[in-house]
Amino acid sequence: MHHTVLLATEDLSFFGRDPWWLVLLKAVFCFAFLVVTVLVAIVWERKVVAWMQLRIGPNRHGPWGLLQSLADGVKLALKEDLVVTAADKVVFILAPIVSAMPAFMAFAVIPFGPADHEISIFGTRTTMQLTDLPVGILFILATASIGIYGIVLAGWASGSTYPLLGGLRSAAQMVSYEIAMGLSFAAVFLYSGSMSTSAIVDAQTHTWFAALLPVSFIVYLVSMVGETNRAPFDLPEAEGELVGGFNTEYSSLKFAMFMLAEYINMVTVSAVASVMFLGGWRAPWPISTFWAGANHGWWPMLWLIVKIQLLLFVFIWLRGTLPRLRYDQFMKLGWKVLIPVSLVWLVLVATVRALRNQGYNFGHVVLYVAGGVVAVLLLSILVDMLRPKKAGPSDVPAGPAPFDPMAGGFPVPPMPGQQLPAVPRRPSRVGGPAGESTTVPALKGDDGAF
Repeated sequence: MHHTVLLATEDLSFFGRDPWWLVLLKAVFCFAFLVVTVLVAIVWERKVVAWMQLRIGPNRHGPWGLLQSLADGVKLALKEDLVVTAADKVVFILAPIVSAMPAFMAFAVIPFGPADHEISIFGTRTTMQLTDLPVGILFILATASIGIYGIVLAGWASGSTYPLLGGLRSAAQMVSYEIAMGLSFAAVFLYSGSMSTSAIVDAQTHTWFAALLPVSFIVYLVSMVGETNRAPFDLPEAEGELVGGFNTEYSSLKFAMFMLAEYINMVTVSAVASVMFLGGWRAPWPISTFWAGANHGWWPMLWLIVKIQLLLFVFIWLRGTLPRLRYDQFMKLGWKVLIPVSLVWLVLVATVRALRNQGYNFGHVVLYVAGGVVAVLLLSILVDMLRPKKAGPSDVPAGPAPFDPMAGGFPVPPMPGQQLPAVPRRPSRVGGPAGESTTVPALKGDDGAF
């Protein structure tokens, strides 16, 4: 019996028909929603991290300290705005703007509700989305890629070494983790049959893609933390190595714009994760089963906001839990783990979709795919068994290895297995005959072992 595979159809006829004042109103709403969410996220982060670390957290400004982020914004606006002498002033001023603007633009294609005319705003029926595109997800990726230029230009225009290093790290970070992010999106495109955000949400009517594509969901979660320069992947702002990273020379409103861009990017990638893998504006399973009106009217906006806030909590949880990675570990995770796993998973997903389209039932598809995976695992085990083993520690010849402390004309430390030569000392003034010289043997830890 052949099964028909139904893909989400793109129906974008509801978009592009709003009057100009409604388009302007929706744009202002997206801007205000992002700014308010950032203010809430900053207070929430400080409260949650304080709770995790058994501290009080902000409790002075407003009830329970809820106006702390607003007070911080006012403080930054009133601080002295400095521009260093060695900076390229035009690029130095434009860099925060280049970093913040794309963060707002990416939210234009996020759906807050179904793509129909269910709601009415001042008597006009409209959709709960500013606009949508047949390539809406590619639009989000493009705007996110532009935003990284603000960080790179800020590091270069500062005229200082450490901000430059922070900007270079951001460029490498963006290249490394956007590849894995794009590969995780490709699996969603195969299952939904569309790149439109509204069509992708419609394709998750029965099952969320987080359940159908768990590997893609996990890869995207890791990639979105790396894309936003958040702990434990905040290498461009590593205070112990780069003072403050790319924004070391910034102050006042320009520094506030970098901070705003970081948090807006967090909100945007959380919204994208909700749309791509968590059903978007659709209510969770128990609610949608027992309440028929959960996905109609203004309620879908509530479900999307709840999902965004839960993903923002994941950002905060990671910051309060994990230590910062070394840069080589960070690059290894991106290039040697996430990208290969994403490629293999994409091949498996494409194979499953091709077999389903050919009419094979689910049991046969699982059998064929599982058989291929087992065959690859057995082949890898066989190759590992036949591979010549490296020499172990017992095969290393005994005895100290020769050590040249000035190899290549520079002082070098000893490697494991090497010993420092005895260090000559001047004659002791107490307890020895005059003229007697002593030598102090190398310390126990000088062979490189601690």
